Amino acid sequence: MKILNFILVLFIVSIFSGCSVNKLEPKNSFNNNQIEISTNSEEDDLLDEFADEMEVEEVYDPLKSYNRFMTGTNDNLYIYVLKPVSNGYKAVVNKEIRLSVKNFFRNIGYPIRLINNLLQGKFSNATEETGRFLINSTVGLLGLFDPAKTHFELEAHNEDFGQTLGFYGVGAGPHIVLPIFGPSNLRDVFATYPDSSLNPIYYNEDRGYNLVNHFDKSIALKAYKTVNNTSLSGDSYDKMKQDAVDLYPYLRDVYEQHRNKQIEE
Repeated sequence: MKILNFILVLFIVSIFSGCSVNKLEPKNSFNNNQIEISTNSEEDDLLDEFADEMEVEEVYDPLKSYNRFMTGTNDNLYIYVLKPVSNGYKAVVNKEIRLSVKNFFRNIGYPIRLINNLLQGKFSNATEETGRFLINSTVGLLGLFDPAKTHFELEAHNEDFGQTLGFYGVGAGPHIVLPIFGPSNLRDVFATYPDSSLNPIYYNEDRGYNLVNHFDKSIALKAYKTVNNTSLSGDSYDKMKQDAVDLYPYLRDVYEQHRNKQIEE
């Protein structure tokens, strides 16, 4: 039954993806990664990465009115809730501790990266990810530190199921702004289920490994991860807003452009 449901999902995504893109003239500027409402600590590098003008594809956006409204809602949540909480957390928790927390959450995301690298036939990347996990889980004290990179030069290879679908030609489909989590698209929304089923952060009673024993606790853990990552991201989201004449289409195009780049790599 699960296989039939998965095939149905792929069929629906494929239908929508056929309408997803058309060529458009170059736009003004694009610079970043997916914005959850929590901005990732790697975003400063991505700001530089997308600084130059480049030809982009028009985003299929039939939900534009809703997406614009939700972008404003998420922005207010960032300004009035997430940013103050993150700044308070930053003021009382040492940066080295916050970096270790970030390393820990990254390390336990190994099953997602492993499976999606394997699904894409990136076997050397999957092997390197396995080496990273074994080293960081032992020498790195359960992933609190990253000796795999600093001492063994093993790089992370971040892959998710949305990238896997894209790798096999499934188009993005219509752009969708999710409450709290921010920019996404139909393909990536469907992809969250298989990824979350592999993620130990999210409680799953059918899975043998969970960090917590209840769904509510998994939500709290995800919220803590978001606050911790935001405390390390500096003002990268605010810098993006300064570059945006109109915030919604700016974030939309940046998200879709960056996802396309991830899939191509």
